[in-house]
Amino acid sequence: MKIVTIIGARPQIIKASALSRAIRDHYPTRINEVIVHTGQHYDEKMSDIFFSQLQIPQPNYNLNIGSGTHGMQTAKMIEGIERILLSERPDALVIYGDTNSTLAGAIAASKIQIPIVHIEAGLRSFDKTMPEEINRILADNVSTLLFCPTKAGYCNLIKEGFSSVKSERPDFNSPNIYHCGDIMLDNTLYFRDIALNNTDYKKRFGKDFVLCTVHRNTNTDNKEKLTNIFTSLLQIANTQRIILPLHPRTKKMVPLMLDTELQREIFENPNIEIIDPVGYLEMIYLESASSLVITDSGGVQKEAYFLKKPCLILRPQTEWIEIVETGAATITDTDPDAIMNAYCKYKDTENNRIIFERAEGISLFGDGNAAEFICITMIQALDSFFCD
Repeated sequence: MKIVTIIGARPQIIKASALSRAIRDHYPTRINEVIVHTGQHYDEKMSDIFFSQLQIPQPNYNLNIGSGTHGMQTAKMIEGIERILLSERPDALVIYGDTNSTLAGAIAASKIQIPIVHIEAGLRSFDKTMPEEINRILADNVSTLLFCPTKAGYCNLIKEGFSSVKSERPDFNSPNIYHCGDIMLDNTLYFRDIALNNTDYKKRFGKDFVLCTVHRNTNTDNKEKLTNIFTSLLQIANTQRIILPLHPRTKKMVPLMLDTELQREIFENPNIEIIDPVGYLEMIYLESASSLVITDSGGVQKEAYFLKKPCLILRPQTEWIEIVETGAATITDTDPDAIMNAYCKYKDTENNRIIFERAEGISLFGDGNAAEFICITMIQALDSFFCD
């Protein structure tokens, strides 16, 4: 069985590593994976380093798309992916998450009737002003196999009209949906000890700091929101060290959006350590060694939960509402008062211990074997396609 895997953004590279590892370790004679990198993230720190750290095979193709408007970027990807699909003639296309690479892969494959496997299906923020929400809804509705990381994602698809009954010959008109657990948990469990035992990371970063990441364009491209975020970080820095891996988009927008005096206070504050983007292993270490995570990233929200760290979500909503419901995360958006109130709440280490002890018995994201489940399900469910 030949599959073409589409990746383009850093979170997809991480997710794809779990599937590639499962294929290598358990199904090398059953699945032939062809990897296509769209080049949506083209900075070495945001892409290339992940292939070496996560032991992913180098891409068979790289479209080198780079940045651009949503329409321009997606159109170039569709053209490149379609050309590869017509040449490779795979039995299925695998897409992850909700990026423009995901949407482009879904459009290209659906037009030429190649079955689509959507990993991380069913997630909804219920906010269609987010480009990611549009991408995930459209991708779900042309997929043949949909793998949901949570029960909430599975239930979202049921509410939207997908059937829970499994078809023996799933296709575009009769797709199969599955609750499989989160492929990101597979990776966190696999790489956690490697990261924590790295003496270089311990020496460089230490422990007991606040980890912050900001990259979403609704925050970086909005003067008020970005100002609120950094003003809040300055206040937190009065009592605790902050490590901030600076995303390229954020680095570009800070000089454009923030007042000169605020920029000076941020960059001269000894308790705010601004660093270049880090690789996956460094990120796992930073999350593990931190006392609190502040982020607008969906993936970092989950990893914080996996590693038992409270999280402040710099967005008005999240597709990972289950984490919020356990009390392990709080949606603050960019409201300075909400950020400081949540920060003060999570400074209570006894409160955090109780929250995560209570959450221990809740299997929100599976057992860490999602990739193996996906592999064997693809083989069984799509057998009729590649055996005809």
